[in-house]
This record gives sequence, C-alpha cells and structure tokens, in this order.
Amino acid sequence: MSAAKAAASDLGGESAIASIFSFSGERPDNLGVKNGKLTPCPSSPNCVSSQSKDETHAIEPFTYKSSGEEAFNRLKNIIEKLENAEIIETKDNYLYAEFTTQIMGFVDDVEFYNDPENKTIHVRSASRLGESDLGKNRDRVEKIRAAFEAAEPSVG
Repeated sequence: MSAAKAAASDLGGESAIASIFSFSGERPDNLGVKNGKLTPCPSSPNCVSSQSKDETHAIEPFTYKSSGEEAFNRLKNIIEKLENAEIIETKDNYLYAEFTTQIMGFVDDVEFYNDPENKTIHVRSASRLGESDLGKNRDRVEKIRAAFEAAEPSVG
C-alpha cells in the first residue's frame, strides 16, 4: 500500500459503524472565502485555521511544488476517498467538506482555499457544536496533510 493510501485510510476508519446519535447542528452560513480569507475561528478551542495568528487555533497551510490545479485536484481526490467526509462545495480554488463522527454524528466543517500564486492551500477545520474537540480538527488536518504530501509528484 502506498504511503498516500495508508495515510488516507487512517482518516476513514470512523465510518465503519453507522452513527447512533446525530449531533450535526446547523450548517454555518458564514463559510467561504472573502477577500482571500477563510472565516476566522471562534474563541472556542475546537477550530484550527492556517490564517489564524493565535497559538490555540494556528496551523500551517499546505504547500506544494506542482501546479495549483494539480495540487487542488490531488487534495480533492484525497477528501473524496475518506468515508467520513462529504464534499459539499467546490468552486474555483475553494473546497468545503463536512466530516461526521461515527458514534455521535458530530459534524465538523472543513474548508480549503488554494492560493496558487503562493503555492499554498489554506485550511480551516471547525466543530459545529461543543467547546473542545480533544484535538480532533488539528489531527484530521495533519492526517490530510500527510496524505497530500505523500502524493506530491516529483518536480524537476
């Protein structure tokens, strides 16, 4: 199994059992890219964003060496293969997906914004409900990053 497939499969294991409860909450109406920025994280610690400056919420953006189109398609392919993810919207350089936990049906909103001029994909991952996510959003982003980096084509 390739490193990219192994990293991606680590993300989908939660969906093997159907959700018993559903704590999905309402889909936010403030998501998307405005003036090159994703929505800021709320004050609660259950969100990470590559555009956040504070230590609680900050996470590194994804970077790439290939073309912006190739990188964004690679990211989309990774998300599409995750059993607990559903892509809600893709347009231009933006992707929005919902991730649902297996047991309780909690939904997290995950957004990606591709900035091809800087060869960077910004990310925001936030829980809809609750105060703490026990690091789940940060862990998810890092696992997606590992799959993304493992699938980076050789350039040059």
